[in-house]
Amino acid sequence: MRSTESFIAWRYLFSKKGHNAINIVSGVSAVAVAVVTAAMICVLSVMNGFGALVEHMFSEFDAELLVLPAEGTTLRTDAPEIAELYALDGIEAVSAQLEQTALVRYKDHQTPARVLGVDSLFARTAHIDSIITDGYYSVYDGAFERAVLGRGLAAQIGINAHFTGALHLYAPNRTERVNLLRPDKSLVHEHAFIAGTFAVNQMEYDDQLMLVSLTLAQRLFGYDDHTVSALRIQTNAKHLKQRIAQTIGPEYRVLDRYEQQSDFYRILRIEKLLTFLLMVFILLIAGFNLIGSLSMLILDKRDDIRILSHLGADESLIRRIFRTEGWLISSLGALAGLVLGTLLCLGQQHFGWLKLGNGSDYVISAYPVVVQPADILIVALIVLVLGFLTAWYPTRKLKIEN
Repeated sequence: MRSTESFIAWRYLFSKKGHNAINIVSGVSAVAVAVVTAAMICVLSVMNGFGALVEHMFSEFDAELLVLPAEGTTLRTDAPEIAELYALDGIEAVSAQLEQTALVRYKDHQTPARVLGVDSLFARTAHIDSIITDGYYSVYDGAFERAVLGRGLAAQIGINAHFTGALHLYAPNRTERVNLLRPDKSLVHEHAFIAGTFAVNQMEYDDQLMLVSLTLAQRLFGYDDHTVSALRIQTNAKHLKQRIAQTIGPEYRVLDRYEQQSDFYRILRIEKLLTFLLMVFILLIAGFNLIGSLSMLILDKRDDIRILSHLGADESLIRRIFRTEGWLISSLGALAGLVLGTLLCLGQQHFGWLKLGNGSDYVISAYPVVVQPADILIVALIVLVLGFLTAWYPTRKLKIEN
C-alpha cells in the first residue's frame, strides 16, 4: 500500500491538473518553502560568521584561561596554591595582571580609563602585536615607563603613538585618608610615555583600556609586588581548566574565553534563537500556500477519489495519498532551499560577493559567513516537520463521497 500511495502522489505532483490555478499554487508553495529554507540557512550562517569574527577579535586579547579570586578583587602570587599552579604540566606561560580604574590626563584632556598593568609574559598570552594599529607594543623600555592605549581612548585625550609628551595617571591613595583641604594630595601620581595604540574593534577595550607595566600599576594603586587582580594562562594541553581549578581550590575562579565574555555569547545565542524563530514563523505562513494547494487538489480529484474507492481504496489510503503529495511538495522545496542556501553561503564565504560598504570603514570587506552542518540539519528537520503538519491538516477530515 505504501508503494501505491507514493506512485499516485508522484503522478499527481507532475501531472496536469484540471485547473491551471492548482499548478500555479503548487509551484508557488514549493518555491515559497525553498526561498524561506534558503533564507534560514543564509541568516543563520551570517550570524555564525559575525559571531566567529567577534570571537576572533576577543581571542586576540583575552587569555586562554583566566584565574580570578572568587571573592574580592585581588589575589596573592606568593600563595602556596598559586605556586602549585606554576608547576602544572601543560602550562606554557603564566602572566600576572592588575586592573583598576584611574584618571588619565594628557595636557588639557582627561578621562577615566581602565589601567591594565601587565608583566613581561603578557605578549605570550595575547596576540598583542596583531592588534597594534600605530607605534609598537612596549610597557617598559628599560629607562622609561611606556603605555599602549586603545585607539578610541587615545583619540579621546588627543594623542597618538608619535607624541613625546608624558601621560599622567592619577588614582586615590589607598593607605591615606582624604585631605579635605588639599584633595589633590590624596592622589597617587604616575606618568608614562605612549608607545602605541591597539584596536580590538570592541568598545570595552578600544575606548576604555590602556596597558602599562605591572610595577607601575602596583605603585599607582598602592599594592605590593605580589598582589595582582588576575593570572593569564597560556597552555598547550586540553582539559587543563579542570586540573587548574582542582589545584588552586574554590577560592579562585578559572574562566575560559567563552566565560570571560559570557554576556556577549549569551546575547549572541538569544539573537540567533529569536531570528530562527522569526524565520520559522515566516515558513509557517508559507505553509498556508501548501494547505491551499492540497485543498484545491482534493477538490479537483474528487472523481479520482470515487474511482479509487470503487477499486477498494479506503479513506486511510486516500488520505495518505494526498498527505504524501503535500509532503513531496514541501520536501522538494526544502531540498532545493537547502542546496541553494548552502551554495550561496559557501560562495559568499569563499568569494565575498556581498560587500560591507566600500570596505574601508569596516573590520572586514564582505559579510562573514560560517556554514555549520548542525544548522543545516536543524533547518531541514524544522521544514520537514512543518511540511508534514501542513500536509496533514487539509486531509484530516477527508471523506469519500459516493
